[in-house]
Formats: sequence, C-alpha cells, structure tokens
Amino acid sequence: MSSPGALAEDDLKELIADELGAARNRSFGLTTDVLARDDLTGQVSPLMSPLVWDLAHIGNYEELWLLRGAAGVEPMRPEIDDLYDAFEHPRAERPSLPLLPPEEARSYIGTVRAKVLDSLSSVRFDTANPLTSGGFVYGMVVQHEHMHDETMLATHQLRKGAPALLDPVAATLQNGAGRSGTDEVLIEAGPFQMGTSDNPWAYDNERPAHMVDVPAYYIDTEPVTNSAYLAFMEAGGYDDPRWWAPAGWEWRTSSGKRTPAFWSRDGGQWLRRRFGRMEPVPPNEPVQHVCWYEADAYARWAGKRLPTEAEWEKAARWDPATQRSRTYPWGEVYEEGRANLGQRSFRPSETGSYPSGASAYGVRRMLGDVWEWTSTDFYGYPGFRSYPYKEYSEVFFGAEYKVLRGGSWATHPLAIRGSFRNWDYPIRRQIFSGFRCARTPGEGV
Repeated sequence: MSSPGALAEDDLKELIADELGAARNRSFGLTTDVLARDDLTGQVSPLMSPLVWDLAHIGNYEELWLLRGAAGVEPMRPEIDDLYDAFEHPRAERPSLPLLPPEEARSYIGTVRAKVLDSLSSVRFDTANPLTSGGFVYGMVVQHEHMHDETMLATHQLRKGAPALLDPVAATLQNGAGRSGTDEVLIEAGPFQMGTSDNPWAYDNERPAHMVDVPAYYIDTEPVTNSAYLAFMEAGGYDDPRWWAPAGWEWRTSSGKRTPAFWSRDGGQWLRRRFGRMEPVPPNEPVQHVCWYEADAYARWAGKRLPTEAEWEKAARWDPATQRSRTYPWGEVYEEGRANLGQRSFRPSETGSYPSGASAYGVRRMLGDVWEWTSTDFYGYPGFRSYPYKEYSEVFFGAEYKVLRGGSWATHPLAIRGSFRNWDYPIRRQIFSGFRCARTPGEGV
C-alpha cells in the first residue's frame, strides 16, 4: 500500500495499527523458532548485528518514539537504551553486549506494541503541521521496522548452513522471458521537481521539493543483468585497471574479488548461493550484491556511466506531459503487480517483467528488484532541515557515502517511493544492490 495522503484521523490510526501489525509479522517470520538459538544470538559477519539485537532494537526504537515521545508514557526499560543505540555500539561489537535473550526480546517488544496500540486512541495529530498531520513518527517507526527486516534478510543471506527461510513461491513473480524492447531511452534536457515537500511519511533527506535542471541523457530501460555482467567478467573486466576508479582498483586488488558476492564456479557453470541454496546464476535477472566500485567499472567498460541521482529520479518520477513528479513511476497510488517489492519471492524478477510499472518515459523496474547505485555522494537538498533527529540522515552526509535508489525485492512497499534515498559505503555488497547505466548523448556506445 502507499503512504497516507489526506486521511481522517480515525482512518489514519486504523491504517497505522494495521501496518504496525504487518511489520511485526514480518519481523517474527525472520526470527522464527526454526532458527537455533545460536543463529539468533550469534554474528554471521562483522557487517551485521545478531538477529536478536535487531529484534529488540525495533522494540526499543518504538518505545522511545511512540510511547515516551508521542504518548508521554514513562520508560519501560531505560537500562537497555544504551545497548540498542545504533550510534553507541557499531555492529562488530554488538555480540559482546549483554543483549536480551530471544525469549525476553520477544516479550519486551510484544509489551511495547500492546502499550502503543492502547495509547494510539488518545494521541492527537497536529493537523496544521504537514509532518505530524500524517502521523510522521508512527510512519517512521513502521518504515524503520521494515528497514530492519530487510537488514535481517541480508543477515540471512550471509548466514552459513541449511536454509532457515521458506522461499515464497517463485511463480508469484512475473516472467519477462528476457524481453524488454529498447535498451535505453533519451530523457530530454530540462528542469524537473526533485524530492517532496508534501508526502507525510517522507524522511528529512527527501525534503524539500526543488527544481533541478538536467541536461539530456540516455538511461537504460532495465537494470544490468547477470548475463551482461558476466560478459564484463569474461572480457577480463576485473583484471583491467582502465575500467576502475583509483579507489575501486585499490579495493579490487586488496580484496581479491573477481565476481559478485555469493557467486562461485562449478566446472563450466556459474552458481550463486541464495539463502542457503545453490542454484545456477539466472541470466536474465538483474545482477545483485555488487558494490559501487564494481558497478562503476562495468559502466566504464560498457562505454557508459552510472546515472546521477537527479537523472535516476527524473527518469523514475517526472511526467513531461503533466509537468509533475509522480510518487511512484506509474502514478500516485501504490498498486500490487506493478513492482517486485515486499518479498514476493527472495529474488529479483527477469528482464521485461512488470511493464505496467514503467515510468512516463518507459523506464522499467525503477522500484523493486535491486537497489540501484548512482554516481552521487550523499548530501542534503537545498533547504534541508533535520527532522526529527540528526542521526537519521545528517550525520551521514559526505563524499564517503554513495546514494542508492529504488528499493529491492526485499523492500516493503511502505518503505519505498520514487523520492526515497538510501546510502552506503561504495564497498558494500551484502545489500541487495545492482545498477543501471546512463550516458551523455554523443558519448560512449
């Protein structure tokens, strides 16, 4: 479903309660009793938290914002605030903390949720404020839980051993059979409105809406596929410094990486490990688990480049006929069947899928499937104002982070929109990341 527009207060509260419940069901599904205790309390990688930390952190964040903040309730467990403060303890050290055991974590977050639902009826939204009138902090908490659910999926992908998650039926995905029409489209030069000022659940880094004048460019109509990326590999792309930025080549040589994460070769066949299962690499799915340096190197090899963040958003949101930016590539309302979002299956869809989700320019699958790297460093927009706290966005501003757009198959529909901005270090590969290319007319291919 889409984030709320103009809803009556009682309807908005009903929506919030439903979405809080849906997010919790997803969290419990990722910390199921099928997992051994060690799987919940152990750490599969220094890049990731123990699953039980994510679970209790979700509840502590909810207590801070919805009980203590919105409802004015006395703290339940103030002594654990420090344990679940993501800025106090980096992921690598979290296993050494005195974390709540799984049973206690489930009990704690369950009690928090019950109190939140009890207090919701007495909370009043300030209808004069476009942020709070949409129940912003409630939407923030719903989206926060869905974001951690995606992070927990990444933890499961890194986990060794037998599969612990039941893969949804792959037939729920559309099968594009590798067909997509034109490979790239021309986006004419001109201004467009970037960001948003009126989406009630949008984060501070998506605000405010502002006009950006973008020169003409071509952009791929689909994300780069496994087969296309394999051509780069087989052409010696990982061994040729011409295609790599200096920092990227340093990463490549020091890390020894020569394939996307989770790929391996068995005889003459490329395989990938996906949530504990080995399978042939699907040629027509978007390549995923590649870092920014790999995406940048491929684009150079292909005679193209990564799109800027503004180029990505214009291709995804701008409607040249109406001269307006859309919330989603296809329009203002989220509709099932237009994008591969929400864990429909634990994998991207094939090239040519979801034609009804195309943007006004005919660019496909800009929401869902894989997060897409852009060439842009992560900074605030002109007129940026931190809300409701600096640690969500502002402390990350800088050239060390690259912007990703569009969400992935693991992203919940409530936690993504055409204006949503993600960011990460250019070396990160455990996230469900891929890319598409762009080029300037007269250059490249």
